[in-house]
Amino acid sequence: MSAEHVVTGISSMATRGLLADLTALYERQTQQRVAIESVGGVEAAKRVENGEAFDVVVLASDAMARLADAGHIARDSLVDVVRSSIAVAVKDGTAAPDISSESALREAILRAKTIGYSTGPSGAHVLRLLERWGIAPGEPRIVQAKPGVPVGSLIANGNVEIGFQQLSELMHVEGIAVLGTLPSSIASVTVFSAGVTATCPNRAVAAAFLAFIASDQAASLARRHGMEPVSAKP
Repeated sequence: MSAEHVVTGISSMATRGLLADLTALYERQTQQRVAIESVGGVEAAKRVENGEAFDVVVLASDAMARLADAGHIARDSLVDVVRSSIAVAVKDGTAAPDISSESALREAILRAKTIGYSTGPSGAHVLRLLERWGIAPGEPRIVQAKPGVPVGSLIANGNVEIGFQQLSELMHVEGIAVLGTLPSSIASVTVFSAGVTATCPNRAVAAAFLAFIASDQAASLARRHGMEPVSAKP
């Protein structure tokens, strides 16, 4: 792998915007080309499991651990990159419900005609909350966005009244108002990790890119995308 070779990768949608900015900066600094494809996290993991060739992978840390256990990712290459929180949004211009506490958010959800959530770790957490609040996942008003489809787009076009997704995926969607992240008592933080694939032809070049995206230099971009860099200790 040389500067002429494109470092290829796959990630979930939550880190798409951040990785686009980071790869552009990295390419300017090093002249090493990088191409990261972002899809739904479940799809991304399946494609890696099915043997599709990538140099690097960026997914939620639990998914990365499973890929490493299965031999698809070099375990010693794993590096935590960012922490990401779940946020709540409604259509822009509509009345903003109180989400300052679990009880307030629960009341807003119980009143909502439609509720949107995503696949992946944020969706799993939201489903647990809905069950805790006495709302069955099979209710018609509970709408799961298809993999790769932003929950924010369902809110903006009126398909759902209130929705949950990673803050990084909601904050740049036009036509919605982000109310904030989940109250601390029910918050869920997902750590997104990166790793070099077991089949990568030049681990050193791929690892250099991963070191960059997890570095202090990348921290300001992570915050701009609504995430907290792991390099900044909580």
